Order: sequence, then structure tokens, then C-alpha cells
Amino acid sequence: MFVYERPVRFEDVDAAQIVFFARFFNYGHEAMEAFFGQLEGGYARLIVERRIGMPAVHVECDFRAPLRFGDVARIEVTVPHVGHTSCSFRYAFRRALDGVEVASLLHVCAVSDLRELRAIPIPDDVRAVLERHLVAPG
Repeated sequence: MFVYERPVRFEDVDAAQIVFFARFFNYGHEAMEAFFGQLEGGYARLIVERRIGMPAVHVECDFRAPLRFGDVARIEVTVPHVGHTSCSFRYAFRRALDGVEVASLLHVCAVSDLRELRAIPIPDDVRAVLERHLVAPG
């Protein structure tokens, strides 16, 4: 499991004073970028220099409890699937203060050549990082 933490900012909450649902998708992407910090040059090099992208092909999210301005979101990242040209991430969102799970997001990606916008086999170094965090789906 890879863990990423970030504070909930004022701009993240809606009129109900809880994190706006779409922000969880941003938080998940931030966690994925940090996750690939394990690669040489990180996520930025993967995208900008190597031109390898991970566009979403499916995303689903369940919400269980509120997350509010001033809370710290603890995002636990696991990898339930690594295929030939695709992978998936599971993000468990918790309030860092009390550990309550507030949301769970499944994010399926197609590993792609950004020049030709087509699926490609997962490069060996990317696969190694993914497989270090591989868990049973669920």
C-alpha cells in the first residue's frame, strides 16, 4: 500500500461544507502522481519525456462519510489489477485524524502512447512499481 496525505482546502468544499464529490477524483489523481514518484523522474517524466499516459477508461466511487475543510485526507493506494496494457488503482480515502473511511474510488487506466493515443504494453519499470502494490481485488 502507498499512502498519500493532503489537507482539505477551502476551495474543495461545497455549499454543504463537505468535499465536493468531483474533488475525490482530483485527490485520486494527485495520489497517483505521487505513487509514480517511485519511478526515475516521477510521473512528470513518464508523461512529458517518455510520453506514456494512463488515461482513465472507468471510474467509480462510493461515499460513506463527510470530509470537511481543515481535515487531512489520507489516501491509501493499492493496485487490484495489472494486465498487459491496463491497470487499476483503488483509493481508500480516510480522515487522517480518526481513520474513518469517507470514500472508496476504483480507477481503471489504459496505459497509452501519448503520441499515437493507443494502448501499449506496460513498460517493465512501471509494471514493477504497480506490482509492488498489487492486492486482491475488493
